[in-house]
Amino acid sequence: MAAEPTTDPPNSLFGEISESIADLGELLMQWAEAIGAIVLFAAQTVSWMFSRQPRWDNVVRSMYEIGVRSLPVVALTGTFIGMVLAVQTFHQFRGFGMETKLGAVINLSMCRELGPVLAATMLAGRVGSAIAAELGTMRVTEQIDALESMGASSLHHLVVPRLLACLLTIPSLTIIAVLMGVVGGGFYCIYIFNVDSYFYVNNSLEETQTWDLFYGVIKSVFFGATIAIISCYRGFHCSPGAEGVGHAATTAFVQSFVIILVLDLGLSVLLDTLYFVIWPHELA
Repeated sequence: MAAEPTTDPPNSLFGEISESIADLGELLMQWAEAIGAIVLFAAQTVSWMFSRQPRWDNVVRSMYEIGVRSLPVVALTGTFIGMVLAVQTFHQFRGFGMETKLGAVINLSMCRELGPVLAATMLAGRVGSAIAAELGTMRVTEQIDALESMGASSLHHLVVPRLLACLLTIPSLTIIAVLMGVVGGGFYCIYIFNVDSYFYVNNSLEETQTWDLFYGVIKSVFFGATIAIISCYRGFHCSPGAEGVGHAATTAFVQSFVIILVLDLGLSVLLDTLYFVIWPHELA
């Protein structure tokens, strides 16, 4: 009996390229679908936030968990980041005889970039993962389904208080991180490197403006909203089992951190453009 001719396509270079393009297209479609689902989740949450007031005791409880309990770790890391900045930049500045300018560099770095990004990263790691794990456990144990079966909105009762708590507390955490970084950097420069305190403080005050602090605080509001929405979304869409809860917590942190970095770049460009539109003489 003669063998039948095979119908499988030849394993050629063209076939492998076609499969790679198809896999890439499928991956892009999955990303687009995930982003669309998160944006829809955020829009529904914001709609609930403005249509009906949340229970403020839930908001205050979330503010305590998110803001007050994050304060020590944010303050500690802010202090050490300021000191590290001093160590890393002192010798380069001393080579040019500009060590008294260190305060301006440390203050601007903490106000504009390191303060808000540091506070948001700490919040995403400590709070975002906890939110995703807590809501994921509620999803796995069908507590969210039970809440919805009673006619209550899970978004209104579970997501809105956490979103408000993140929005209200992250500006304060950012200011604390900036303040402790400035103090830590100043302490190291003045008392360890023996930089002249008079010129250090004067140069710091001359080069740092109120806008620089607002710059970081404005960024932090967007970072806080990102952490709350992504963490709650990952918890709501948690896979069954303990492994699913762990995966939701990890994914919430990774996605929050990546989007924070992307937002940091976009907001930096936007805020710099806005600054030079309002004060065009600074370009001269």
